[in-house]
Amino acid sequence: QVQLVESGGGLVQAGGSLRLSCAASGRTFSGYAMGWFRQAPGKEREFVAAINWSGDSTYYRDSVKGRFTVSRDNAKSTVILQMNSLKPEDTAVYYCAARPPSSLHLAYYYPGSYSSWGQGTQVTVSS
Repeated sequence: QVQLVESGGGLVQAGGSLRLSCAASGRTFSGYAMGWFRQAPGKEREFVAAINWSGDSTYYRDSVKGRFTVSRDNAKSTVILQMNSLKPEDTAVYYCAARPPSSLHLAYYYPGSYSSWGQGTQVTVSS
């Protein structure tokens, strides 16, 4: 198992930026694809972004394309979600998740393909 801890959430005005960080420990981090999900009050958890083990393939939900960027540093066991041009509808608890090699046949946007989750960090965007 990989242990994950998110940080970097907070309150920001619409149009602002936040940088979320996910620190991993435990099993070899570089063997895992990584994802970011979010959950707003009263809504289901939804996929935001994902990155493969090497960092050369990234995926985004349509509503964040061009505004969010996911990256990773395997030497530091860290995944970053840079969020720019934030909108009030981006308000949610954001979760980092690790996807083991055994789950790569499952869709990257499917929460069930991720075996480890962080505790979440709150992002609030005011209008």
